[in-house]
Amino acid sequence: MMGKTHELEKTTHGRSLAKGLLAGLIGGLVATAAKTLAEKIYPPRTHGEPEPPEVLVERVAGHELVGKQKEVATEAIRWGFGALTGATYGALVEFYPQATAKDGAAFGMTLSSLTHGTVLPAMGLAAKPEEQTARERTSEMATYVVYGVVTETVRRVVRKILR
Repeated sequence: MMGKTHELEKTTHGRSLAKGLLAGLIGGLVATAAKTLAEKIYPPRTHGEPEPPEVLVERVAGHELVGKQKEVATEAIRWGFGALTGATYGALVEFYPQATAKDGAAFGMTLSSLTHGTVLPAMGLAAKPEEQTARERTSEMATYVVYGVVTETVRRVVRKILR
């Protein structure tokens, strides 16, 4: 039995789902802060259009939210999404290291395409890509690249600490 455990450890090369999830979660939270800052510098919506988390919050609530209630619920979705996608990325990287391509930029571009290019428009939470302004498309892509690179950078540092 001892030999089989040792063989398993050798074939997984120190991979750990739990450590990958934790490192990715931390990376995702830091990256959410970085993406939020990047959106303040290069905002995707400049004409008062609602952000997808705002639309989702009100859809789930079944009525319009205002003030602090809307702000807290929207931020919970934003930070929860950032943490969840970061954790998922961290777990994926443990078993598929190629996911770190371009130091996380590929992850950010993929996430942007999946969210703003596909899922959010399909759910009615964002305009279809062909209806989005050039600014919205480029801002979302740029800020998701920031998210991906920061997620990967922080994940890598945290994962080394967790060895």
